[in-house]
Amino acid sequence: MIITFKSRATADTIMFGDNARQLLSLMGKPFDTKGIITLEQLPAAIDALKQAIVASREAERAQPQDDDNPEDRPPAMLMPVSLAQRAAPLIEQLERSLKAKQPVIWES
Repeated sequence: MIITFKSRATADTIMFGDNARQLLSLMGKPFDTKGIITLEQLPAAIDALKQAIVASREAERAQPQDDDNPEDRPPAMLMPVSLAQRAAPLIEQLERSLKAKQPVIWES
């Protein structure tokens, strides 16, 4: 499933359903095939995503790193995509929408 986030203030943000589900959950929104982040909800949604990114980065730093053998690391193209990387386009869309006083909707 593909989810598209739309706003009159920005271009669309498109992501896989599982990723959208995770980000919507972090914003306190239920996952459905359609929904809206109202103008009033945008500040809290932005803040929730940014806080989740900080927590995710702190958790990554707390993980023991095995840098002794670089050959054990996966190639860059196989590295997992971080929460910050996934959320960045949506955060930008939410911030621009807030500035333009436009809600953000999503649909599959």
